[in-house]
Amino acid sequence: MRSRALPLVLTAGLLAACTGTDEPSGDEQATVTLAEPGQQLTLVADEDPAGASVSTSRTLFERSGVAVVADADDRAGTLLGASAAVGLGVPLLVVESDAAPVAEELERLGATDVLAVGNVELGSDGPEVLAVPASPEAVEEATGLEFADAEEVPVDGDAAAVAGLNGSEPAALRAGGEEPSGEAGDGTLPAVDRPEPLEDVVVLATGESVAGIATARAAGAQVVLTGGATDPRASADVVSALADAPNTSVVALGAGFAAEDGLDWKTATAATGEQLPGGGQLLFPGRLIVALYGHPGTGALGVMGEQPLDAAIERAQEYAASYEPLVDATVVPAFEIIATVASSSAGSDGNYSAEADPEFLRPWVEAAGKAGLYVVLDLQPGRTDFVTQAEQYRSLLELPHVGLALDPEWRLGPGEVHLEQIGSVGVEEVNQVVTWLADLTRESALPQKLLVLHQFRLDMLPGRERVDTSRDELAVMIHADGQGGQGDKQATWAALHRDAPAGLSWGWKNFHDEDLPMLTPGETISGVAPVPDLISYQ
Repeated sequence: MRSRALPLVLTAGLLAACTGTDEPSGDEQATVTLAEPGQQLTLVADEDPAGASVSTSRTLFERSGVAVVADADDRAGTLLGASAAVGLGVPLLVVESDAAPVAEELERLGATDVLAVGNVELGSDGPEVLAVPASPEAVEEATGLEFADAEEVPVDGDAAAVAGLNGSEPAALRAGGEEPSGEAGDGTLPAVDRPEPLEDVVVLATGESVAGIATARAAGAQVVLTGGATDPRASADVVSALADAPNTSVVALGAGFAAEDGLDWKTATAATGEQLPGGGQLLFPGRLIVALYGHPGTGALGVMGEQPLDAAIERAQEYAASYEPLVDATVVPAFEIIATVASSSAGSDGNYSAEADPEFLRPWVEAAGKAGLYVVLDLQPGRTDFVTQAEQYRSLLELPHVGLALDPEWRLGPGEVHLEQIGSVGVEEVNQVVTWLADLTRESALPQKLLVLHQFRLDMLPGRERVDTSRDELAVMIHADGQGGQGDKQATWAALHRDAPAGLSWGWKNFHDEDLPMLTPGETISGVAPVPDLISYQ
């Protein structure tokens, strides 16, 4: 699937101006003009709360005759200020030790009236300030709002509570266990002439800036919390939100977004809506893959081929289900399909590898995807190189649920034949595959792909310390696929981990016939440390 424009979001509940309010007395009205973000992706990555509130206001509001302010350290004032701002449809700005940035933003907005909720100091210059304590009754009296209810917000729930505010039926958010802050002033705010909401804007928020979230909701933008993640592919909710509405402008709100390399293409990838089995577009952490290994139609190469397709899918699901009570991660069943099989004869192409026709594999790959399985295509290339063989399966690798595995044991040098030596592949060739597969993933706007490197001896991957793990399009994995006694397997597992490059995922293989004994699911989880990201069965 090719990358397409970011999608449009319809935000329910912000379509009526001042619904659910009793307008203050008098004919005076404050004008509000919203601002469409000037680009498809806008970054608001200020590290301080005041800066984030000001930057969000500048991004989404052109003018606002009324604004709400609170002190950044006054939780009660900020939460109830958020309720007031969303109910009125105006920005919420928070003040830190230096009030100058907020004062400058109020001047830019053309604000003539400010509602100061709780303990907050703005200085003597500037617009008229109406101070109220952080109590719902005081805010209602000053604004004419009628809060639908009072909601006590847990300590770690501020961002979610504010993101859920609805402008037509605003709730009064209260900081549990805190007394109302601030002193009451006299007067009421002018009524706000609320414009049509920004229905085509989605704000991705890490949750750091409660005021920024409130300002986004006041403007009518949809806010999707990322759970602190700065890669939009990590969250199934973000992927769904961006996919549900084409042509959306995205605002990334949170300091961490500044350090997220490739935020533009990652956002565009999320907007395709393609999700991996188990949700989202990133493989790890949070997911355990349990795979059957083999080749369709034969049990000689692994358990996957011991039964027909439908039965193989059911078997993979049963194996995965046995791990669900043992881990907190989402358990995903999978196939690892041997696409090219090491051969004792050279064959017509002389490479000692029998390449399965991609169309022969397609029914297995597509049926697995429909059933919620991940698929890994395994290459045993003989005397050819891994990129050459991988290219033959491009059409399958362009599917969102398909990854790739390299089996160095079956990579031959000139003049070598299988079973006379253990094969190997140098890091240069591995990194060529990394580049090829990452480029394919990026160009096709696909979810992250798994690249598995099978290994049970250190000399199978010479130069492994230089494996390129920098491409965020891929999760690169070392898969320990040695067989035999558990003592030897544990020693191999430990040796493979020593001096391994950072950023790798890890896989473990259980052999039904060759392991002495084969570990049960419980023994695999409790006895293999760290817990693998992939557990396969052969």
